Amino acid sequence: MALNLSLALTLVLLVQAADGQITSRPPTLPQSRYRNGEETLRAFAPISEATRYSIVKFNVDGMTVVLGTVVDTNGLVLTKASELKKGKLTCWLADEKEVPAEILATDEDEDVALVRVHAQGLKPVRWDTDPVSEGQWAITPGIAATPQAVGIVSALPRRIRPPRALLGVEFDFGGTEPKIYELLPGLGAEKAGLKPGDIIASLNDVAVTNREQVVETLRDFREGQTVKLRVRRADKEFDADVRLMVPRSGQLGAEVDLPQRMSRLNGQVSQRAEGFRQVIEHDSVLAPWLCGGPLVNLDGKAIGLNIARAGRVTTYALPARLVKQILDNLRSKAKTTPVAAK
Repeated sequence: MALNLSLALTLVLLVQAADGQITSRPPTLPQSRYRNGEETLRAFAPISEATRYSIVKFNVDGMTVVLGTVVDTNGLVLTKASELKKGKLTCWLADEKEVPAEILATDEDEDVALVRVHAQGLKPVRWDTDPVSEGQWAITPGIAATPQAVGIVSALPRRIRPPRALLGVEFDFGGTEPKIYELLPGLGAEKAGLKPGDIIASLNDVAVTNREQVVETLRDFREGQTVKLRVRRADKEFDADVRLMVPRSGQLGAEVDLPQRMSRLNGQVSQRAEGFRQVIEHDSVLAPWLCGGPLVNLDGKAIGLNIARAGRVTTYALPARLVKQILDNLRSKAKTTPVAAK
């Protein structure tokens, strides 16, 4: 009986102590004051107001797919190319007008498109090509009065390699030369007619003498690109064009699905989120459709072009200096590309 009473008193004291801890906890920060909360975003409203007329919103068949960055008073806009699906392309301006738009040229390597918006007197974004610093503010404005998101630069510009795309072969490890041991079903090498025992002599006209050379060279290619192989079979040589592929679910086992599952757990990511020459990483939480617009500093100048949501709190932006190079190339490309008849 005494033991039970002692236990009961102990439990009462523990509950009272827990209640005291609960009542003494600091108050929870209101949702509106989180970094992307309403009150915090309103604090950056002057920056959004200064930049919103340099931003557009693209729709395909009436659905918003991506933002765009105005780079010319006559309607030239940069945006994320892979989000511009087939369909009727229109553009919403900050003054709530919807106008037609057409793609002039694309840079597939950096996933950037140059689009002509049929509107005059647009306000080009102001660029800041000075180096960025870790921890500096990074604001993503839209066409509204307050920004879409606020964050900080979390990593300095660096290269992001593409997902590993494969020829579709396993090499023979009995020697050093790039000799095919087995073909992976359904991938490019099998479709190109390669066979076990074939030896790869060159890749895109560059001689290769070992497996490591082939693997390292292919590391910089993306899915869908085609490489030219010179193949030696017995005493004959021939050329083969092989389309690189990323294995789909089940082709190489369950491990292929792991990155896809992790992406879903971390939130929706951009369809193209890798394979960029150089990016600024920032921790703003952006939906994929919020890419394509500028990433600006506290002066309202664009330090980059948001190009991909890559993870739960990871977004990539192409640095301003690189964007200006891409723009010059796309302008030249657009001048030499015939305009399709309407």
